[in-house]
Amino acid sequence: AYMASNNSLTEQAYSININYKVILVQALVCVFLCINLFLITTFFLKDYFYTTTRYVLFAVSLFSDCLFLIMTDVLLILSYFGLTIQMWLCLIIYIVLSVYTFVTPFTLTAMVLERYVAICMPLRHAELCTTRTTLHLVLIIHSLSSVPCVVIISIFFASSALSFYTAGRICSVEMFILYRWQGHLRSAISQFYFLIMCVVIVFSYIQIMKVAKVASGQNKKSTWKGLRTVILHAFQLLLCLIQLWCPFIEAAVLQVDFMLFINVRYFNYITFIIAPRCLSPLIYGLRDDLFFQAVSYYALCGLY
Repeated sequence: AYMASNNSLTEQAYSININYKVILVQALVCVFLCINLFLITTFFLKDYFYTTTRYVLFAVSLFSDCLFLIMTDVLLILSYFGLTIQMWLCLIIYIVLSVYTFVTPFTLTAMVLERYVAICMPLRHAELCTTRTTLHLVLIIHSLSSVPCVVIISIFFASSALSFYTAGRICSVEMFILYRWQGHLRSAISQFYFLIMCVVIVFSYIQIMKVAKVASGQNKKSTWKGLRTVILHAFQLLLCLIQLWCPFIEAAVLQVDFMLFINVRYFNYITFIIAPRCLSPLIYGLRDDLFFQAVSYYALCGLY
């Protein structure tokens, strides 16, 4: 009886602990969604913002982060409560998550390139960063982000039975990886993408650093500010890169201890999924003088 009572208390404490964790995630997601939605609203209220490349890319990253946070949170809730959904709906969730996993890092890389052009080629900035060019860039970002998803989904369609799509199961993105080599292929594409992004960021950093050393006065201050922005983007991209390694780490931990797996997965979700997508408001929403003034104006209802 004592052992049964002790086990019951342990299960109850574990349940309460998980409840606190889920509630904390909901609070964080709600806060960051509210901040991001307010910044997106601010973006659309000023004509200058949606005709300027860096602010358009900033809005794309905010939208991507919002969609990604919502979808991952939906999966978390479904998994926690053990709710089943039909596979065609789970497939839609997987497609959105797969695409927008890459949209944010690609957009960050494009924002770094925009800073490189602005600082290292100021005379060509207006010519290269037009509204039309920006729209083409957004389309290219989404096209490149769709490649891993198209590869995995094509293999899945060719291998799965038609009855699979009407079955009700607990949704998980791992269920669309039918073969081990699919996971290796997805990982290879991801690592290749991030290698290219890292090369672009390092190249831009070196070139901006060269300009910073020879700049003077106001130009020097602006250049160093752009350099710090590139460093923040690089840190944000690093967190996004680590996110791709999380499934491999979690799979190894699962073989050792289930409770440790739960804790590691929770830590990874907070650190490498939520955190990188909360840095964009800090980088542009607070550090950019023009955008910060607009945010302050609308936050104070025009009193500032």
